[in-house]
Amino acid sequence: MKELELKYGCNPNQKPAKIFMRDGRELPIQVLNGKPGYINFLDAFNSWQLVKELKEATGLCAAASFKHVSPAGAALGLPLDDTLKAMYFTDDVQLTPMACAYARARGADRMSSFGDWAALSDECDEATALLIKKEVSDGVIAPSYSEKALEILRAKRGGNYNIVQIDPNYVPAEKEYKDVFGVTFEQGRNNFKIDEHLFDNIVTKNKEISDAQKNDLLLCMITLKYTQSNSVCYAQGGQVIGVGAGQQSRIHCTRLAGGKADNWQLRHHPKVLALPFIDGIQRANRDNAIDVYISDDYEDVIGEDVWAQTFKTRPEPLTREEKRAFLDKVTGVSLGSDAFFPFGDNIERAHRSGVTAIVEPGGSIRDDQVIETCDKYGIAMAFNGMRLFHH
Repeated sequence: MKELELKYGCNPNQKPAKIFMRDGRELPIQVLNGKPGYINFLDAFNSWQLVKELKEATGLCAAASFKHVSPAGAALGLPLDDTLKAMYFTDDVQLTPMACAYARARGADRMSSFGDWAALSDECDEATALLIKKEVSDGVIAPSYSEKALEILRAKRGGNYNIVQIDPNYVPAEKEYKDVFGVTFEQGRNNFKIDEHLFDNIVTKNKEISDAQKNDLLLCMITLKYTQSNSVCYAQGGQVIGVGAGQQSRIHCTRLAGGKADNWQLRHHPKVLALPFIDGIQRANRDNAIDVYISDDYEDVIGEDVWAQTFKTRPEPLTREEKRAFLDKVTGVSLGSDAFFPFGDNIERAHRSGVTAIVEPGGSIRDDQVIETCDKYGIAMAFNGMRLFHH
């Protein structure tokens, strides 16, 4: 197949629309089910690159959850402990490494992942398909699918779920093109390899970065490589826990991603894990309720009728003091930035979310201030020397 006609472009008025190869080659994908659209394919190709690079960098299977051409979550196929199984509602599935990666990626920011596009670095097996089946999702891209996984996914969304298979050996052209306002832009592909050399230049007094955090920092930077800039990423335990994408100010990226990371941490809180949901509540309604419960003004935005439709009994509030006390115990979080931090305020905000290791390009005229702020909190920081803007 050399081209694929699409229903429309980014919006219904943008017709005609199609995908094809400029050099006339066959497309590297097969649509096994459904009819993916323009934005679906933008998410599919960006997310596939991310998980493919994660697999190459770490040797572990990887998954990503994409919305509007940026990741809501990305993760490695590490086992889930009992708390994460409860947080991600996976108790009824025998988890494989691929299923663990998907559960982590989807569970990073469940609000943002609603209606996502999923990417898998390895074959989609039955366990992973069973998890995808439960979620509101637009589609999935993977190098292959087991027979049982295909059967499960083809039944999703009334038989219209988008399933795309990509050739894992496909190598894109060295030059990329993009048309804006009738003008064609050309650039070389971003082939910067993110590997263990990320940690060659540790510029802080603390030089110690654990092997687990090195994996998390690799995860951060590869995620940022496919996130709309400006962007900042927090990770812990082999998964992204907060992404700030597409902000004009870096401190706003750090705050946005830090707020998402804090919400992920608070979902571990015993009060959140014990919320008395009514039987049969829809997954999206449950996720929305958790997000509101964690917020500072939940009692003002939830009426009595909504409480009655969500919980068996009205839950005891999670106070600001309780949340701060819980978050103050968080440590071992990793953080990456796609460009240099211009001020130490980013480090101050990262510290509030338990960050102890950072990778960023360096190159600011205030690098000394940023390093000094890291040293104040004992944070280890490496300069990788490479900006990773993505537009």
